[in-house]
Amino acid sequence: MHQQTLAGFDAPDENLTGVVDSIIFAADNGRFSVLRLKPLHQSGRVNVTLPSAPPLVGQQIELGGRWVTHPRFGQQFQATHMKVSAPTSADGIERFLGSGVIDGLGPELARRIVAKFGEQTLDIIEQTPGRLREVSGIGQKTIEKITTSYQQQSELRDLMLWLEDHGLSGTFAARIFKQYGSFAIDVLEHHPYRLAAEVSGIGFQTADAIAHSIGIERSDPARIAAGIDYTLGQIAMNGHCCIPDGPLAERAAQTLGVPEPIVHDVLRKELESGALASEYLAGKTLVYPPYLYRAEKETAEKLLYLRDHADEIKVRDPARLVQKWEARTALQLAPGQRAAIEGALTSGIFVLTGGPGTGKTTVVRGMIDILEKLGLSILLGAPTGRAAKRLSEAAGRKAVTVHRMLEAQGGEGAMFAKDEDDPLEADVIILDECSMMDIVLMSHFLAAVPEGSHIILVGDVDQLPAVGPGSVLKDILRSHVIPSVRLTDVFRQDEASQIVLNAHAINRGQLPRYPEEKGAKVPLSASDFHFLAMPDAAATADAIVALCADILPKHGWSPLGDVQVLSPMHRQDCGVDSLNRRLQAALNPPSPAKPEYKNSVQTFRLGDKVMQTKNNYTKHVFNGDIGFIRELEPDHVTVQFEGEKVEYERAELIELTLAYAMSVHKSQGSEYPVILLPLVPGHHIMLQRNLLYTAVTRAKSLVILLGSKAALNTAVENDRTKKRYTLLTERLTHSL
Repeated sequence: MHQQTLAGFDAPDENLTGVVDSIIFAADNGRFSVLRLKPLHQSGRVNVTLPSAPPLVGQQIELGGRWVTHPRFGQQFQATHMKVSAPTSADGIERFLGSGVIDGLGPELARRIVAKFGEQTLDIIEQTPGRLREVSGIGQKTIEKITTSYQQQSELRDLMLWLEDHGLSGTFAARIFKQYGSFAIDVLEHHPYRLAAEVSGIGFQTADAIAHSIGIERSDPARIAAGIDYTLGQIAMNGHCCIPDGPLAERAAQTLGVPEPIVHDVLRKELESGALASEYLAGKTLVYPPYLYRAEKETAEKLLYLRDHADEIKVRDPARLVQKWEARTALQLAPGQRAAIEGALTSGIFVLTGGPGTGKTTVVRGMIDILEKLGLSILLGAPTGRAAKRLSEAAGRKAVTVHRMLEAQGGEGAMFAKDEDDPLEADVIILDECSMMDIVLMSHFLAAVPEGSHIILVGDVDQLPAVGPGSVLKDILRSHVIPSVRLTDVFRQDEASQIVLNAHAINRGQLPRYPEEKGAKVPLSASDFHFLAMPDAAATADAIVALCADILPKHGWSPLGDVQVLSPMHRQDCGVDSLNRRLQAALNPPSPAKPEYKNSVQTFRLGDKVMQTKNNYTKHVFNGDIGFIRELEPDHVTVQFEGEKVEYERAELIELTLAYAMSVHKSQGSEYPVILLPLVPGHHIMLQRNLLYTAVTRAKSLVILLGSKAALNTAVENDRTKKRYTLLTERLTHSL
């Protein structure tokens, strides 16, 4: 017997032993299954849920877990631990062979084989399969089918047992076998670090544990190379495309627990072999993961190609066309706005940037109207669903997310149907909120732009950069080689909201203006921008809960639909995690009518506001999408996102997080009627001007800042944005 402890669960409460009767459901990713079990020493069948790939039909298993009552399916056993063994009884062997998992065998043929060979059947199939001819109706082709399929099932079982023998969860077996098939154990025993790069859900730490279990030394070159790859991945998660070789070696050495010179030696060999990419600039070697090197290089090449080779829009006098549009719409454009529309008519690729209230929306509408009158086809897109919806409302035309535009496909990585072989169909493509576009998504988008098309990129370059690697919009503008216009004038300043005026003040390094107030009792009619001074972080958190649960609803604001709490950090009293727990308790408290699901990180409850935290190309939901839990059962959750419902298996809930509060980074591309933002001294390392500016510009109707004036001053004064290692500007200017 081999015990398999299923990740993320505590010790079992009860035990159940039986023979697997049938598999009801098995998730493709090997992380969840439902089976029917025939318990030993009692009649009937029971349903069992497992947070792993299923065992084989006919196997005898011992389970640890607890009994639960499913609202639809009744009583079932929720397993957390499992011991497995091959089927040994004649009845179990017959059930296994006849279950459909073995090609060429059905229930009737399985019955005849077991009737002939009894408990020796599996030994016969494994060692002397030719004897199957002794059973009437079995020929050579059937024997080959049976033995090949049985070998695969046997290999999967052996793989599971290998993992368990080495102190690792057998839940990885299905994913590893899917990737490597019959070579799985060979990979585990000789190349375990390949798993980190090639198998979804297995990272460096797991691969390192496997390597340690088979005796690979800490200084083994394969381990060092994998540690460098892991470190580069962590660096990319912090927004960098590359990093100088010195800091890379230092960080990798710390992660691996080995001397830095050993890492430098392996790094040099990885660069020489082409396993990693690099550029040399200003006396430094900058190291890239190959995929980011390609993305940055291809982005620069396509931007310059579009600038120089777009089909000419046949317009004799662009200025005259803009004047006619002004007359037709009774609008009077500022010089910068006119220049922007004219630039879009005469440039293969054009960038429009500017803060709130500077008239970007008016310019985009003018571009679209004039381009359509010229008979050009136009596509509109944005990085997120909320940003696409805003663009659609502003332009009066359909807009989609970039992922939908590119027809994102199911799979483990960023796979798109639209690319250079099957490009988009449009004369002009306009993308909004481009400050959110990382280098990888931009490279995929540009690859799908057909030759001759025109591109218009719109965004606010003063906002936070994309969550992913790169600073694409900022780097393009910094290069000065792509035509662009930056709108700076706020129109009708005497009529502009205090939110808009304060956003621009913050961007200039000036403190925002707001009425003097104390406590959380806000005179909401007095202004659309408030700062509430609080004695400490605990009081600030209390005030946020009071505003959401009591004060704002009394003024007609929906705490779930209208109000969004943002925070600079995840930890501490006023961090995202703590605020989410407190707001969930206040806005969606537990009750017998609300089923819950708990894991080691958080509790999900029927009605909760949640956010998708990673791109899921199979479900067509993407990082930052907001939804509400509409159904919650022990084995799955249904979330209502804008326009569609999405089903999650229990093991997939790691992709969701509560969204009563979210980080400022995650709010990019979205607008909310009301924004609440704590500013407390404990968040000092994240308090910077572009973060405060981004948070304030998310609000349409009301901003409430809470905390200390010292923290507010810190955020406004701190214009030192974190440097991102990218070379897109240098590639655009041919400086490499």
